[in-house]
Amino acid sequence: MIKKLPIIVLSMILFLSGTTAAFAAEAKPPQGTHVSDLAPHAASAVLMDRDTGTIIYEKNGHKKLPPASITKVMTMLLIMEALDRGEMKPTDKVSTSEYAASMGGSQIFLEPGEQMTVSDMLKGIAVASGNDASVAIAEHMAGTEESFVAKMNERAKQLGMDDTTFKNANGLPVPGHVSSAHDIAIMSRELLKHEEITKYTGIYQDYLRKDSTKPFWLVNTNKLVRFFQGADGLKTGYTSEAKFCLTATAKRGSMRMIAVVLGEPDSKTRNQEVSAMLNYAFSQYTSLPLYRERQVVQKVKIDKGKEETVDVVVPYHFSLLLKKGEKAEHFDRIVSIRPNLAAPIKKGDKLGQITIKKDGKEVSTVDLIAAKSVEKATWWELFMRTARWMFGGA
Repeated sequence: MIKKLPIIVLSMILFLSGTTAAFAAEAKPPQGTHVSDLAPHAASAVLMDRDTGTIIYEKNGHKKLPPASITKVMTMLLIMEALDRGEMKPTDKVSTSEYAASMGGSQIFLEPGEQMTVSDMLKGIAVASGNDASVAIAEHMAGTEESFVAKMNERAKQLGMDDTTFKNANGLPVPGHVSSAHDIAIMSRELLKHEEITKYTGIYQDYLRKDSTKPFWLVNTNKLVRFFQGADGLKTGYTSEAKFCLTATAKRGSMRMIAVVLGEPDSKTRNQEVSAMLNYAFSQYTSLPLYRERQVVQKVKIDKGKEETVDVVVPYHFSLLLKKGEKAEHFDRIVSIRPNLAAPIKKGDKLGQITIKKDGKEVSTVDLIAAKSVEKATWWELFMRTARWMFGGA
């Protein structure tokens, strides 16, 4: 939370037309459906708007349950964040240890010593839910799976996932490995800030080792990516203890929704109830686009940096959630920047936030991040900069 920051208030009047975008007939919930009926068979469920984090529907949202392979959402989040920071590249080779190759359950049948690119490993995790691929890349990133799991739990704590404890990188049954629909929605939302993840999670079928003598056909365990309009992720889960689980996302127009269910009795019911949740959201709500992905909001001064300023940007497409027919006429956008920013700054560092208020009440926030890294200047660079300033040079 940013406290006691200098605030620039940019007030604007947003007039919405009396009409809203029309959606396909399938977006309408069944006649007589009430929001309390959306997931009757789920042990726990949450429906969330990606941009604002608004929870539209919740059932036992904080109940601690085994998440099965939905665990891999956190694994994928750590991968995407490492790629963004430049700590590894999609083309980097990942070697498979004997331990990683020994994983049971869903897998891409990696052999000890086999190498795959980070991109292919990510595809194997996102599409085929590969337990072996999850452990292989965990070891690649952190040395051991245990060290990677420590990073998973640290990131969960940072995100406020208070119901969650991870014991492994893939979700195979272990006592005490638990999460909740609420926490899964939070980490799904965080993962979806990396829009490119849907290039993997939205694949319905593809191949690994395509040009080898042992090609492996991938079919997405999440059938909604083929059969539900706008669906492009995220992750299924199943064990006999967890039953059938799913965190799904779909985007229509500028609005992206996240639906999470845990403990469903079978895959058909799981898919039906997630579809009902998403259809309810698209039929009852609309969105007002406010910022493009990576849109520059401000240029801020960086003390003692090789560069004197850096752009602060909105990390992902951001819209305001509205009830259809709602007459939203006035919003304030409050831009808050951390004071006394100094190098080094890393690309993606949070430098501030935008708070959206309606009639004086906070309705949403979005982070502002550094568009690129700024290294610390050497003493000579600082000296020359001061000299140019003193003598009026360029």
